[in-house]
Amino acid sequence: MLTIKQNCCRHILFFFSFLIIFVFSFVNTALCEEPEFKYFESLQKRLIKDGFNKTRIINLYKKPQIAFDMKGTFLFFVHNEAKLDYNQFANKWSIQKAKKYMEKHKTVLAKTEKFYGVDKKIITAILLVESGLGNSLGNRSVLNTLSSLASIKDPNVRDMFWNLKGNSSDLTKKQYEAKAKRKSNWAYRELKAFLKYTFKAKIDPVEIGGSYAGAVGLPQFMPTNIPAYAKDGDMDGHIDLFNHADAMASIANYLKRFGWRPGIDKKKAYEIIHRYNHSNYYIDTILKISRLLEG
Repeated sequence: MLTIKQNCCRHILFFFSFLIIFVFSFVNTALCEEPEFKYFESLQKRLIKDGFNKTRIINLYKKPQIAFDMKGTFLFFVHNEAKLDYNQFANKWSIQKAKKYMEKHKTVLAKTEKFYGVDKKIITAILLVESGLGNSLGNRSVLNTLSSLASIKDPNVRDMFWNLKGNSSDLTKKQYEAKAKRKSNWAYRELKAFLKYTFKAKIDPVEIGGSYAGAVGLPQFMPTNIPAYAKDGDMDGHIDLFNHADAMASIANYLKRFGWRPGIDKKKAYEIIHRYNHSNYYIDTILKISRLLEG
């Protein structure tokens, strides 16, 4: 049985424990519930300074769908693409699915192969790994993803993110600062390309979903690759990376631009696919799938 003194101490300890939990909970809640446009305030100013229409940018970031992607941004500090194992795409079920896809789109694939000189099996393999042949396009808001990462260029936003999520990674504060600055510069370039692409194509940027990194469409192109490499495969007058013909042509054009030619050897093929994705696992899987599609 507890004495009166022990019981009193117990209640005091409980009270202070509750108070600490309440305060931290309140601070985190207050930060998370802060109006989202404040996260993107300096980002908007930067975009406007770089030539984007002021009214258009302000109205865009006022939309209710716009939010700081805490979870997605955190992934950039823990995810390592180079260590992923892509062998799941080389199993029997996936290969059968890819063969059916090639049969369904054989006319377009044949035309693309002939025009660009890129093996249709390689094109199909990339589509399989990148987006499950169009069935796994990613459902994260590309605008939120790129805006969130770009916004941590602002020291205030960067500190806010560190206090909420960053310090739960394996990085030290110094490592986090260096990586955050590097990633935010990269994301800002991608964001500008994404906005230019959607505005030109008259697509609402809010409506486009993609990967955790902001990659778009069947070929999972980053926005800066769209003006550089994307092609109008079905010749309808506009480029739509959610269209199979356009996606095939865009992948083929990308590989061709980096040196793909009919009959190239494995070493050269490896070097070119490395341009598409730097993961050795990825490259090995693409080449393995293309071989399995021969049968």
